[in-house]
Amino acid sequence: MTLSDRLPETPGRFAYEGLERVLHEKARLGIMTSLITHPEGLLFTDLKELCALTDGNLNRHLKVLEEEGLVEIRKGTGQKRPQTICRVTASGRERFVEYVSVLEQVIADAAAAARERTRAAKAPANSRRKLLGGWSPA
Repeated sequence: MTLSDRLPETPGRFAYEGLERVLHEKARLGIMTSLITHPEGLLFTDLKELCALTDGNLNRHLKVLEEEGLVEIRKGTGQKRPQTICRVTASGRERFVEYVSVLEQVIADAAAAARERTRAAKAPANSRRKLLGGWSPA
């Protein structure tokens, strides 16, 4: 029995095309999550604190997100000081929700695979050999 005989029939099932690189990077995922939970937007300094990033790192990640149309950045003044407000765009919210649904599928697939592996490990030794095509557990 080959690996393909034991896996689901759909080719590339675990490729997860919906995991966008622009969103999947840890800092950008944190930025987007922060902005999604604050639809009115966040001041740059508050976002920096929430995501534990430096000014330069946050600035660079925001630029990538802005170029992708996921966030908008507005500069203005507040309390007689320059302020930068960051907000998620409508398309950014939509793409983030799609991204999260793909992550949920990753979790569901991983949980199902773990349950199957646990069941296989608990099976008698002779049935494990059948499952693994003659291979024995390490």
